[in-house]
Amino acid sequence: MPDSTSPDAIDWDLALATARRFAPSGPDLAPEEARAAVTELRALAREAVAPVRETTLMIAPDTAPAVVVDRGAWAASNIEGMRAVLDRWDTLSARTEAAPAVVRSLGSRGTALQLGAVLAWLSTKVLGQFEIFAVERGEPGRLLLVAPTIVQVQQQLGVDARDFRLWVCLHEETHRVQFGAVPWLADHLTERITALLAASDLSTREMLERIVAFLYAMIRSVRSDSDVSVVEALQTPEQREIFDEITGVMSLLEGHADVVMDEVGPAVVPSVAEIRERFGARREQPGAVDSVARRLLGMDAKMRQYSQGAAFVRHGVERLGMAGFNRVWEAPANLPSREEILDPQMWVDRMDRTA
Repeated sequence: MPDSTSPDAIDWDLALATARRFAPSGPDLAPEEARAAVTELRALAREAVAPVRETTLMIAPDTAPAVVVDRGAWAASNIEGMRAVLDRWDTLSARTEAAPAVVRSLGSRGTALQLGAVLAWLSTKVLGQFEIFAVERGEPGRLLLVAPTIVQVQQQLGVDARDFRLWVCLHEETHRVQFGAVPWLADHLTERITALLAASDLSTREMLERIVAFLYAMIRSVRSDSDVSVVEALQTPEQREIFDEITGVMSLLEGHADVVMDEVGPAVVPSVAEIRERFGARREQPGAVDSVARRLLGMDAKMRQYSQGAAFVRHGVERLGMAGFNRVWEAPANLPSREEILDPQMWVDRMDRTA
């Protein structure tokens, strides 16, 4: 790990300032409405714990209560996570130290501006997130709920506010359970991401210019065979192999959370069918600017990741039952490959052979 005197490839303070500067504040709410939304989200995060446990048959240790944040705080959490992971990448430190001072300076600031702009845009899309990489900082992961975006999306969809907020909490609580009940998962994912970065064959200047794409891949890893994103265009053959591994894991995590949030059912979220229909339609119909950004960052493929992952989980649960499907969490060897995500029966057959 680089020491405190090692130059940073990214001006992290500038990245955070840029994200906070350009992230929209969110819907215009009266102070009492905003406070009520925050209070309700905290309560619903607690309410989501039992249904997720009953549906997944997985038990995660209790952690700190969910944190309701604004978009700037969400960006700050991601920047800290990115920095912690990149600190493990010794090659980056060595190349940064060897680069000319002007390249280090321009590269670190230019990359920071790009990263800040990307996070500002993403903060208007992300509803919540579990801090996967907090362990790299020696801290327990927190469940973050991005209040302005949750409220804004609910208003845009025109669905019941409480139902939608609980529906989101169910999804994010599932992520907390995944990493809490499977202690090796965060470290495995971090190791694979570090390997992805270490396999880079870019020059120092190219690496500093393009690192935002890799950082985006670190949080929203996905690969599409039909649509090549900026992230994928930069990959070496070795990186593409690792990226496919990460894609399998991320598709599993997102698909599992999507299935759980719907399987809890109308007894807990009365308007779940309406929410799913409208939310699904929203995913499929981005605006013109969003379409360009999603294409560049690989998010069109990310949308398919949700549906493919959910189809994988549903097939696995249908064939093996939830308890049988949960073998997927027993060891890294049981995680699905990208090929198995697209053909779930391959994974089921493999589990049958190794039972």
